[in-house]
Amino acid sequence: MKLSRFQSETICCLHVIASFLEADKHHKLSHDDPLDFFIVNVGGSRYILSQELLASHPETRLGKLALSNRDSALDLCDDADFLENEFFFDRNSQTFQYIMNFYKTGHLHVREELCVISFLQEIEYWGIDELRIDSCCRDKYYRRKEMKESLNIRKDADIMDNEEEDFTGVLCQDLRQRLWDLMEKPDSSKAAKTFGTLSMFFVMVSIMNMALISLDFTILGAPIILDVLEYICIIWFTGELMLRFMCVRDKCRFSRSVVNIIDLLAILPFYVTLAVESLHGGSTELENVGRVVQVLRLLRFLRMLKLGRHSTGLKSLGMTIAQCYEEVGLLMLFLSVGISIFATVEYAIEHDMPETTFTNVPSAWWWATTSMTTVGYGDIRPDTVLGKVMAFICILSGILILALPIAIINDRFSAFNCKKEAWFKGIVHPKMEILSSFTHFHVVPNLYDFLSSVEHQIF
Repeated sequence: MKLSRFQSETICCLHVIASFLEADKHHKLSHDDPLDFFIVNVGGSRYILSQELLASHPETRLGKLALSNRDSALDLCDDADFLENEFFFDRNSQTFQYIMNFYKTGHLHVREELCVISFLQEIEYWGIDELRIDSCCRDKYYRRKEMKESLNIRKDADIMDNEEEDFTGVLCQDLRQRLWDLMEKPDSSKAAKTFGTLSMFFVMVSIMNMALISLDFTILGAPIILDVLEYICIIWFTGELMLRFMCVRDKCRFSRSVVNIIDLLAILPFYVTLAVESLHGGSTELENVGRVVQVLRLLRFLRMLKLGRHSTGLKSLGMTIAQCYEEVGLLMLFLSVGISIFATVEYAIEHDMPETTFTNVPSAWWWATTSMTTVGYGDIRPDTVLGKVMAFICILSGILILALPIAIINDRFSAFNCKKEAWFKGIVHPKMEILSSFTHFHVVPNLYDFLSSVEHQIF
């Protein structure tokens, strides 16, 4: 086939361009030459970065990419176009803005609206340690991370408690499943909600009855009524605990549960007291037996802890105290130091005065405790002017010491309680599936191959 002059010149030009591009391509794809500039494509957003900027942080993923050759670069990214020096990363482009700011300024900041766990996963992927977070954001970041971890621990504990709901293959499978749902899932049905309300009602009646028994009633028959109420409540608590124990599959794990131990301790003093009175009621050691019985009866206050099973607020309070153990310990330390100092100084000022109430240092400790906590019983009080001035300083110091950590504990309790209530209502699910959309990157086809195909079509 005879070609025209124009076609021949066109083919020659195409061959020259293709040869030039192929030579440039082989130069760029050299295994030994590091890359000089980069186009980082993160989630569809393109960023042009210099090797010098990235190499200033060689421990990070992009820093290693800046110092790598072709083979090692492919291990650090999801895809690459070495012709354009463009590297593709299937990551969150919004979070990468903070990574970019870190490379440019050397400071890593994080906003409060970001999920701390997601942000931690992103910076771990890019090879940046969370210790590089700037001081202005570090405190809030670690506080939110600690709260998230505490909530996850509570979720894991609840999930572990619910693992024993599997009754597959056990005796009376359907009956045990229905009983378990009735007692442990108050939102599963109206009957379960009624059972939960009734259980809480018996707890409240038992607590009130425990207080009324200590009174001396002159009304005929009142003690008998209170004893009958006590027996009814104990029968309910015992039956509830026994039903739970018979329903569960793993009896050992059920026995180790803190909630179930509290339920056992709530009814155990009654049966121990009953056994002691029946065995030693007519003994000559009646006085000693009576003291034992009184101590055992005092243990009935543990029934109040049963309210934690039905109250999200009490659960949140317990988790908040466990989470803020450092702040609580610091509060106790400050109070102890303040009580010791002010008690000693006040005793030195007041103990020589006639008819003083500061007779010894322990009594001064009691005065300092009631003063710093702003209770002020008035049973011990200073009489001198200097002592009253010292009492004013003691009270003022107590207010300041109590105010500082209490605000932190209150904030954590409020945040934790809101998150926990949201989780229990189903707004936050431990097994929530997060659907993410992926951006597909299309690399520009090889120009040399394109020109070759054009040449083939011309011929």
